[in-house]
Amino acid sequence: NPGRHSPVIIKQIVMIYEAVILAGGMGTRLKDIVPDKPKPMADINGRPFLEYLLSYLAGNSVSRIIFSVGFRADIIISHFKNRYKNIDIEYVIEETPLGTGGGIANALGKVTGSDVFILNGDTLFNVDLKKMARFHKSKEAFLTMALKKNENGSRYGSVIIDETFQIKAFREKEPDAGNALINGGIYILAKEKFLQENLPEKFSFEKDFLEKYFLKKRFYGLPL
Repeated sequence: NPGRHSPVIIKQIVMIYEAVILAGGMGTRLKDIVPDKPKPMADINGRPFLEYLLSYLAGNSVSRIIFSVGFRADIIISHFKNRYKNIDIEYVIEETPLGTGGGIANALGKVTGSDVFILNGDTLFNVDLKKMARFHKSKEAFLTMALKKNENGSRYGSVIIDETFQIKAFREKEPDAGNALINGGIYILAKEKFLQENLPEKFSFEKDFLEKYFLKKRFYGLPL
């Protein structure tokens, strides 16, 4: 067999085991339900919402989390401490509000890998994170966004992608919009690429980064 000594090259796609969770919000719209505590700590059937989110991440092989916390950070820290199930936990505390973008940039200093999941601490979109990670790595993407199919684009706005899944537009809420792909609020971000951008200390990840950089960078949206 002339090919028996030929080297077999297998391209290994490294999984992503770290996540940044934005959990510094005051929950002003839920102040009657969660008085004097962060919104992600709202009680759901006797457990804080964040426990459900961390259990979901643990089930998707995430083993390290960096919490970006601010308002009443002590409540989250005293509850979870430095470990939950099989997840190691660290914290970055915002002394003053930095916006979602500033909070992410601040937390990335504790991320050890080249890519990291980014999630909001008050929402849970149950998708296959391993599939999302494989896609992100295969595209060598700057950012990958989980997209959700929704029948009411008029309520949420929509994300437009091309045949390669690259993001081509963000559309505002349109009265006549029907089926649409909307931002699911889960991202994978290439850490060094993000930190190399000349971004301000305080900014919105959605408005000041996503919607201003998508035409310049390799941003992808994956329907899940």
